[in-house]
Amino acid sequence: MSVDNANLAALVGSRICHDLISPVGAINNGLELLGMSNSLEGPELELISDSVNNANARIRFFRVAFGSAGEQELGRMEIMSVLGDVSKGGRIKYNWSSQEAAARRDVRMAFLAGLCLESALPYGGTVQILRSTDGWTVTGEGRKINVDEDLWSGLASDAPKVEITPALVQFALLPEAAKEAGRQLSFSQSAEKISISF
Repeated sequence: MSVDNANLAALVGSRICHDLISPVGAINNGLELLGMSNSLEGPELELISDSVNNANARIRFFRVAFGSAGEQELGRMEIMSVLGDVSKGGRIKYNWSSQEAAARRDVRMAFLAGLCLESALPYGGTVQILRSTDGWTVTGEGRKINVDEDLWSGLASDAPKVEITPALVQFALLPEAAKEAGRQLSFSQSAEKISISF
């Protein structure tokens, strides 16, 4: 069996997220039981609970962004749940505009684009995911935009000009996902806004 590098990365991402979501969920359930029995209260429990909820939200987000896309659709409520949870504990607030279900590969590209935008918003901000008849636009707005031109130019070309580190893997995966879906990537920026379209 032959698997190309992009699909192999997606399969690894799916496997890691699948294996982590259950134990993190179990920890959360245990914390809820402790809270109900009043055997542990105070800021310590709250800190642990917040951390577990943030981890659970990021794993669900990463499962879509880094996992295998498949052919199925994701319902609006599921997408809103993932983005709502990831927005609660982070410096980035996500807004999803589409009222309909969306192909998992499109949601995957939107989430990968969101991760690219997160890297450009060092002080936090808002990421708006818009769907139109022409495609998708993911826009990040914040107090300060910090864009590495060499890194971002790799979205629209076949060869990125910088070495991709683990923290920037979304910049390698998004062009591959777009190519696989037959989409053209583009980006634009201003002083307080940056957008990726596909």
